[in-house]
Amino acid sequence: MKRLKNPWVLTLLMLAGIVLGSFIATLAQGVPGFSWLAFGQSFGLSSPLVLDLGIIVITFALTIHITIASILGIVVAAIIYHFI
Repeated sequence: MKRLKNPWVLTLLMLAGIVLGSFIATLAQGVPGFSWLAFGQSFGLSSPLVLDLGIIVITFALTIHITIASILGIVVAAIIYHFI
């Protein structure tokens, strides 16, 4: 009997893979053999967008930094989800 997989488990594993990958990239940044793990690209709003409505002020800002280690973390999380 095949059981259904919960999509929340996949979401949680993907987030954990991203966080652990970013942590590993930060640690590997100064290590000569593993510095390639910290190679990545940042994109998003470089300066926050401010919406002043008189009564309330809303500030929008979003920056995403993707590294090789975070991509590897996502791949490992997907493999783990496949075997659960």
